[in-house]
Amino acid sequence: MTATVVAEPSPTTPVATAPPEEPASEPTPVADDSEEGNVEDEVEEVGSEEADMLPPVPTPAASTVRELLALGRPLVIGHAGGDRSWPHSTMYAFSQAAYAGVDVLEMDLQMTADRVLVVHHDDTVDRTTNATGRVRDMTYEELQALDNAYWWSEEWPSHDLAPEAYSYRGIRTGDVAPPAGYGPDDFRVETFRAVAQAFPEHVLDVEIKTPAGDDGEDDIDFILEMAAVLAADIEELGRTDSVVVVSFRDEALIGFRELAPDVVTSPGQDALPAWAFTSVPLHPNDLTLQVPPTFSGLDVLTPDLLGKAADEGLAVWVWPNEDWQEDPDYYAELIDLPVQGVIAGRPAEAVERFRADGDIP
Repeated sequence: MTATVVAEPSPTTPVATAPPEEPASEPTPVADDSEEGNVEDEVEEVGSEEADMLPPVPTPAASTVRELLALGRPLVIGHAGGDRSWPHSTMYAFSQAAYAGVDVLEMDLQMTADRVLVVHHDDTVDRTTNATGRVRDMTYEELQALDNAYWWSEEWPSHDLAPEAYSYRGIRTGDVAPPAGYGPDDFRVETFRAVAQAFPEHVLDVEIKTPAGDDGEDDIDFILEMAAVLAADIEELGRTDSVVVVSFRDEALIGFRELAPDVVTSPGQDALPAWAFTSVPLHPNDLTLQVPPTFSGLDVLTPDLLGKAADEGLAVWVWPNEDWQEDPDYYAELIDLPVQGVIAGRPAEAVERFRADGDIP
């Protein structure tokens, strides 16, 4: 099913400018697209010719999950690359986060009709692109043509602002000049393989999303197929020791662990409360707990949960789930609880704050 493209709300598209924190010289890395025999390899060439001339991103302090957890300091994890600072899940956002000094790149995975894993949060493309439709109904070739920064603004995910608020709109389609050092491909829907290849030294925090079927319910068979494709991709890319896999659906994690028994995971929405409230043991691969500050109006980050996690040597990574929480002051409050990692929508601000506080080098 081909995506339905949304009509431009204005005949005039503003020229994009780099965000204030982006020096003109900051580059985007180029994914290694030399591998053959894979559908996404046939359709993707990450970055632009300009980007080829730019230097690599800084090497993080740790490049495997276990080395990362052994650092013994707060970790900054870029949520979708930093969706409050840059367009959600774009190569541009991931590269900006890497240049800011994040420890981990967090991403969500959906799967296309031709079984390519793409870095995309929602079941549909409606919220971020100039089109509508389900990801699972589109081929990757159809997806890659879309403008994945179409709706990003400082007020993201608002869709009712003046056209000039959408400062990256039109770069993907070539109608607007990109920020210095970047190209149109840096603003498209990207594949998991491309991001993994572009950032070989960064630990990746990967969520298997749970797309619905035609009946509106989570499609477990499709989700298990996603888990199988992810397990194969991780093995082929040599990322077994540098990826953390999480999903809300425990079925996805059970299926994934059977195929990738050496990859670190985080517990799903059934296993986590069973561990927290009735002491049902977690799977041995579950080395991190990834939780929001609150859930259904209840505090999650209680002394009991944090103490239990500390006693069992589990790292707690927190993903803010309220707009007001995406603030460096709140990130600092989380570290003081303490938690071991913040999955930040504003990762550059988190790095700056933690460095100023002396929490990270």
